[in-house]
Amino acid sequence: MTAASPPWSALTGKRVLDLSRLLPGPYATSMLADLGADVIKVEDPAGGDPLRVAPPLFEALNRNKRSVALDLRTGGGRDAFLRLVRTADAVVESFRPGTLDRLGLGFDTLHETNPRLVLCSLSGYGQTGPYATKPGHELNFLGLSGFFAVPGRLDGSIVRPGVRIGDLVGALHAALALTAALAGDGEGQHIDVSLTESITAWCSLFALPLLGFDDPLAAGLVQGDNDVFATADGRLLSLATFEDKFWHRVRTELAVDFPELDTPAYDRRTDRTAAKEQVYTLLANVFAARDHDWWHQRLTEIDAPWAPVLTRPADLLTDPHVTARNLFDTQEGGTPQARFPVLFGAGHTTFRHPAPALGEHTRDLIGELPV
Repeated sequence: MTAASPPWSALTGKRVLDLSRLLPGPYATSMLADLGADVIKVEDPAGGDPLRVAPPLFEALNRNKRSVALDLRTGGGRDAFLRLVRTADAVVESFRPGTLDRLGLGFDTLHETNPRLVLCSLSGYGQTGPYATKPGHELNFLGLSGFFAVPGRLDGSIVRPGVRIGDLVGALHAALALTAALAGDGEGQHIDVSLTESITAWCSLFALPLLGFDDPLAAGLVQGDNDVFATADGRLLSLATFEDKFWHRVRTELAVDFPELDTPAYDRRTDRTAAKEQVYTLLANVFAARDHDWWHQRLTEIDAPWAPVLTRPADLLTDPHVTARNLFDTQEGGTPQARFPVLFGAGHTTFRHPAPALGEHTRDLIGELPV
């Protein structure tokens, strides 16, 4: 697995020193690395990134990176890091605000060492404000975001997602902000990424329109025909007949087998939303009458907006569409990983180098630096 960084990418040739660990920072820098940046993972010699104890996730988050092991609490480690800073375009860190300053590596020091350097700080609440120094993790950020103000089911229930979206959304914003800064005129700056603000910005698109509603369900965000349904054999499928044309097609085409669908009562979106409980019950009974394979064939034949609901990780690897687009690859006998999920017409190889061993590149990288 050896390939060059994409020659067309604005990130190719950019060096990013990654002090972050666990999920948000490494995910942000993994996208930069996938797109050509030279990401150097700077780790504590005493164990490195704690996520190393979970190899499948660590490997996916740290491919295409190099690793140096430096103890930044020592004078030698700080000096070596600052020598690396002189060669870098950006530093990414995810410590609690104030930690870099206590290490003698705050923005002022980094900027003095390299005036064109961009420092990107990812933290739970941002570098300023009353929550800035509070400890926190993804569930705390999600709780403050407005996520739990937006109902997702007919009964108004809201369940925490298993995927750590509160961390991943912030990582996306960090990667985008860094890409924009690195494509600029080379002016150094400090980028302050609040994970809470990132997920709040997303959730606010749906939470703020609920202002003024005593019952959030009355706002119309939940509909009975945009949901997950169980088939006769206990498998799940999703139906999304949000648009009137799709609802009309589904109910008229299926009316031959299910006469209860032969009614124009719900042909308008507003009517379906107002009667969401009745519409859901109607569809739930219909889908429960046939097995999944029957529905797969029938819904596909009528070009309905439906999809299987994959509930087993192994199903991700066998879906025919994902397989045709080569989303997943297994690297050197490890756990399958998803490529960078965009196809570039100019060509791009995601899997260039496996995640590095702790300190694998320390000697080479530090040795090549001027004293």
